[in-house]
Formats: sequence, structure tokens, C-alpha cells
Amino acid sequence: MAYSPGKAENPLLVFDRLEVGPVRVEPRRIRVPYRLVYQGASDQVDLIYKYEERVFDRKNPADINLAAMIGAQVALNYGLFCRSLVFYGPFDKLDRRFIQDMAENTAREIYVKKFLEPNPFLTGGAARLRPEKKERYLTANIEFPDALPPVEKTGAPVWQTDNLRAAVLSSGGKDSLLSFGLCQELGFETHALYVNESGRHWLTALNAYRYFKENIPGTARVWTNSDRVFTWMLRHIPFIRPDFSRLRSDEYPIRLWTVAVFLFGVLPLLYKRKIGFLLIGDEFDTTRQKTHHGIPHYDGLYDQSYFFDRALSRYFQRKGWNIGQFSVVRPLSELMIQKVLVERYPHLQAQQISCHAAHKDGDRVLPCGQCEKCRRIVTMLTALGADIGRCGYRADQVDRCLAQVVDKGINQPSADIGQLLFLLQQKGLIKNPPHRQQPYEPQPQVMKLRFDPDRSPIQAIPPEWRLPLFRLYLTLTAGAVQRTGREWRDIDLLSAIVKAPDPG
Repeated sequence: MAYSPGKAENPLLVFDRLEVGPVRVEPRRIRVPYRLVYQGASDQVDLIYKYEERVFDRKNPADINLAAMIGAQVALNYGLFCRSLVFYGPFDKLDRRFIQDMAENTAREIYVKKFLEPNPFLTGGAARLRPEKKERYLTANIEFPDALPPVEKTGAPVWQTDNLRAAVLSSGGKDSLLSFGLCQELGFETHALYVNESGRHWLTALNAYRYFKENIPGTARVWTNSDRVFTWMLRHIPFIRPDFSRLRSDEYPIRLWTVAVFLFGVLPLLYKRKIGFLLIGDEFDTTRQKTHHGIPHYDGLYDQSYFFDRALSRYFQRKGWNIGQFSVVRPLSELMIQKVLVERYPHLQAQQISCHAAHKDGDRVLPCGQCEKCRRIVTMLTALGADIGRCGYRADQVDRCLAQVVDKGINQPSADIGQLLFLLQQKGLIKNPPHRQQPYEPQPQVMKLRFDPDRSPIQAIPPEWRLPLFRLYLTLTAGAVQRTGREWRDIDLLSAIVKAPDPG
């Protein structure tokens, strides 16, 4: 029987087990039972993915294996709260190692980011945990009752993929819109793949999806009810506030393994379309390594980091799926992503929605103009001299965001904030706060391609992409810099490409 919440032994251990699968496969849909067992009771919900075309053969063991891996990802968020996670299905040795490793890492990330840092969604003893450095943070024992023997494989053929075809995991935000524009301009056959969560999160992608579906061949949508499964889990966790759905926050209450829920969902389309590259829109600042009371972590951004790209690419290659995953915007700051999108691809930027509380207004989705993300986007667009109304902001929302940016701040690194405030101050749109004597100073590295050996090395971009991508970037940015110690030094990027080793 699971511990009751608040017991000294472990206030987070509240479920006996979470059982996942076995997956039920149809040509255009998979259904994965999630069964939660606790204190002599149980409850069940089905995780569902639906496709607009036939992608599965229910008699093919390789398709069943892929579907099982798609269905497993949501569960990796709950290894802190269960005695065991049980995955039914034909998981091979590579799958089992991937699930174990990512569950371990996610447990540590959630422990630090959701329990040791302030979290308005928590109640009881879970809201008062003290830091404890451990060898491992995953509480659950991970079980695979139907695991394939070590020598047996899933029967999957090596995927025949084309490196001139790429898919962009698309969301309607600036990062994926720019990724698509760059990829298409470089001459790759580019597929925009959207994942439609059944809740309000889909609103941020709706404008872009409709535009792409009408104008750009290869656009596709995968529907999933993953958000309902996440909510179902929250309603069972006793230390989550019962009114969590009414709490306004830019963060999720518990989950941090989210991107993979979408990423694995589009893999059947990559297989069917023989796509060789999967592009994720993650910028320079999403790769971080920190410590909290001696506990190393990735600041809750592991699934947006360069480390995540490398781990997924290794897994895909070892599975024989022949997909490379990376981000074409990895060397760029958020401000530069917005700048290049505005100046190079205004037709795509017009579809941008970057907002935590977007809403429908007739046939269009509009941003709220009040959340931190809106404040960030509005101030960047204003600093760049862009047309604010193109993606739906009103003049009064712009005034409000500019009035709040100094006092309330935005979620960016200090150098990026400094460059943004410098540009705004140059235009006479903000003033120094009372405690600041000197004007804001420029941070020129923010407007350049930034290469860091750990966060954004040159080799993070695949060899066949480097030369054409960087040549294009050099026409759009103020040059390139590389970190040496604590300093940024200008480099001859095209010469540096020749010296960059390929990723191992």
C-alpha cells in the first residue's frame, strides 16, 4: 500500500504503481491504457494519438514497438510518486535503457524544480521539502513484463530516410516558424508537423496550422489527449491543490518531460515519409547546467537542450531509425530569432502566437497581451521596430508591456535582457529605474551567432547543414563569436567549420 501524503518516510510516494499499456494499434490511431493503483483502489484512463493518414500496421511487430514507445512518454513524469512503473509491451534493450535513463533524469529535475523551488500548486509536506543530495532520485522500480530477450529484436527494418527531407516539430511559436523558413530556404523538402493537444494549448498553434495546411504541402497534424492524461494524474496526486486548474501560472504543476510526448508522436510520419532530420526549435539559452544545494540539474529544460538532441539522435540511430535531431536556431538568442523571423519571413511571423493565455476572436487566435511571454514578445518586436499588430497585439497592450518590462522583468538571461533594454532605451521607450544610475549598455554578442563548447558547439549542426546554414546566417546577423573562458571572441565562422569535428 502506498504511503499517505505527509508521512515522514516519503511524502511524495503516494501510489503503488502506474501501469502503462499494452498499446492497442489501429491504422490511424493508438490507444494506451494508463492504470493507477493506490491504497487498494485503482483508476484508468486511455492515452490516445490520432493521425490524419494510415501510419500503422497492427500486425507489424515494429509498428507495435514504436507505438509502445510513443505511449510510454507521459509516464516518465511520475517516477517520484510510484513504487513501480510497469510498461507492458515489446520493449527491446535500447527502449528499456532509454526509458530508465530518462525517468531517472526527469525524477531529479522534477525534485529540484517542482519541490525545492517555489511551486504554488503544492500543499502539505510536499511543499516543505528540504534539499537532500541522493545517489538517485527515481523512487519507482521500472518493470517490463513483456520485455524482449536481450538477443531478440523487434523485427524492425532499418528506416530508409532521405537527408534532403526534414520535419519541423511545429507549434506556432517563433522558434519553429523560423526553423521552417530557414529549412525551406536552404532547399530541403520541409514538412511542418503539428501536435494538437486536446485542450487550450492548441490555440497557440491554430493560426499557423491553418495557414500551413492551406498553403504548404506536407503539413500534418497529430491529435492527442495527453493534456487530459496529465490532468487526470494531477487530480489523483494528494499534494496538488484541488483548484490547480484555476491557478494562473506560466509553469506546469509537476511535469517536465513534455517535448518527447509530442516528438515521439510524430515519428510514424517521419518513417512513412522517409524523413531524415527532425528539427526542434530550441535557442541558445535552453541548454543549462546548474546545481541546487549540491544537486546537479538542467534547470527544468533538459528536453530543450543540446544534451537532449544528442541523446535522442543516438537512440534513433541505434534503433536503426536513421533520424538526426537538432535545432537550426541553437546558436541564436531569442532576440535574434525574433529579428530574423520578422525581417526574413514576415509571412510566417504573421502567424506567430507566443502566449500563455491565447484566446479566439472570430476566425483568429489572439494573444492575451498580459502574460510574461507576451511582455517578452511585445518588447522584442518594439525594440526591433517591427509591426506589432501583425501577430495580433493592440496599441494599449504594447503600452502596458513597455510600462511593466523594467519592474516585472522577463524570463531571459541577463545579457539578453540587457541588450533588449539597451535597444528600448535608445528609442526613448523606457527610462532607468530609480536605483540605476547608468544607462543600459549594449551586449553585442546577443546579436551574433554564439558558439559555446557545451551549449551550442558548431558540431551541433549536422555536417551537411553547416556551410549553407551559416552562410545564410552571416547575411542576417552581426557575425559570430565563440566562448573562451568567460569571454566572447569574434571568429571566422566559415574557417571554423572546417576545423569542427563531427559529433560522436
